[in-house]
Amino acid sequence: MAGPERPVIVLFGSSFVQYSFSNGGWGAILADVYARKADIVVRGYQGWNSRRALEVIDKVFPKDAAVQPSLVIVYFGGNDSIGKHPSGLGPHVPLEEYVENMRKIANHIKSLSQTTRLIMLSCPPVNENILRNNKRGALTNVSRTNEVGKRYSDALIMLCKEMKIEAIDAFHTIQRRDDWETACIMSDGIHLTEEASKLLAGDIFKVIKNAKWEPSLYWKSLPTEFAEPSDYYVVAPDGKSTINQSDWTYHRKIRWD
Repeated sequence: MAGPERPVIVLFGSSFVQYSFSNGGWGAILADVYARKADIVVRGYQGWNSRRALEVIDKVFPKDAAVQPSLVIVYFGGNDSIGKHPSGLGPHVPLEEYVENMRKIANHIKSLSQTTRLIMLSCPPVNENILRNNKRGALTNVSRTNEVGKRYSDALIMLCKEMKIEAIDAFHTIQRRDDWETACIMSDGIHLTEEASKLLAGDIFKVIKNAKWEPSLYWKSLPTEFAEPSDYYVVAPDGKSTINQSDWTYHRKIRWD
């Protein structure tokens, strides 16, 4: 731990989370916006489904931890929705079981503390044309379609409504762009580009801003760490004072709200 203590926001999921700090990903966007306000912790595991997540959730989120997260953002579903393999191996999880697994994950996280909040992300779309034409590597045998992915996405959104959990419909968020198949999906046909991450991050900020959480986790509502004036900052043009740069955001291409 590095002090002082800040709110902790944990990203928990499969490669959708593991890759979230790569190439302008949505996790990196959150880390930038929450700099000096909250710590973004990544617990992303490439290839995982909801079954694998349940096997280790007590280790990722121990109930006796000294510090519990203020917010957990969870994503599983893309791997669960992959077609069933004849061998019985692989990441496929039937839809009904997937929903119950996500319910268990949500209940575990909600039980961590009275102030631990939760956002769940649903399956994003894929570029089916790329997946159909992939002839090499581990993705050759991946059977994943948007028809099935939408069913898993819709089922998660319904679960979140039932449990009164904040949710983001990533399946439709990514498709807000007419050119989403090329602009928002990487060359593997599955993972998100920087443009897609911008769309997703924007929706995450909206959810956090509008949520009726006490205390609020909206980034503009959180105090900036060590924001007090100092004689050691850059000297102002008047030569008699210094300029406090604690909350400068000029470096951001997007003025996130």
